[in-house]
Amino acid sequence: MSENIKIAIKNLSFYYREKCVINDLSLNIRGNEILCVLGPANSGITTLLRALNRLCDLDAGVSMKGEILLDGKNIRDEDVNVTELRRRVGMVFDVPTPLPMSIYDNIAYGPRLHGNKGRREIDETVESTLRMAALWDDVKDRLELPAMSLSGGQQQRLCMARVLAMNPEVILLDRPCSGLDPISTAKIEESLTELKQEFTIVLAPHNVQQASRVSDRVAFMLMGSLIEEGKNADVFSRPKDQKTSDYITGRFG
Repeated sequence: MSENIKIAIKNLSFYYREKCVINDLSLNIRGNEILCVLGPANSGITTLLRALNRLCDLDAGVSMKGEILLDGKNIRDEDVNVTELRRRVGMVFDVPTPLPMSIYDNIAYGPRLHGNKGRREIDETVESTLRMAALWDDVKDRLELPAMSLSGGQQQRLCMARVLAMNPEVILLDRPCSGLDPISTAKIEESLTELKQEFTIVLAPHNVQQASRVSDRVAFMLMGSLIEEGKNADVFSRPKDQKTSDYITGRFG
């Protein structure tokens, strides 16, 4: 039986001007799984996530070698619509970035921009995505309030719902729980476990413990290189490389 490969990264090297940030990395990301990409600071993880939907195109002085294939199609081919790519591969950042408008309009903004004008359909999208982000019960009676009135954890879940409203196929999460309290973190982790039934999730966790709790597979990066990857149980119980063992047991990082 063939593997369900959603994204195939082949010999990816990424440079900021002369500095190599990712070095000859090859990695398959399977559909409907949570892949956690672990590593200490300056390992190239954020750059990797940003490369997967070409957000790095917005940075000056970048260049890359190798291929990133989404459903077998090179995302850097000339005929690729970058806006559509970023809809299909949505990203949630470490710092919540609600739009300066109501909770409802934060979710509705993207669908409206893409031509969805029907109030009933947008209402359904707002409710369903807020439910998927475990935020509906918190805000269902105050959708017209400013999004900035929410707590940090609620804002982060709102940003997740905003990405979900665009009906993506892949969700990239760059340390989405780094500034959150344990209760908010737990709610996001519960959401991720349910979301993988419909989406492929690539998560840069905010610590090793989070990766051990939510991941199906784990990739460990160090100084821009992929050291090893594998199933959660294998990497955490039987790491192949001593550097991986040292990192997950807290000897460095």
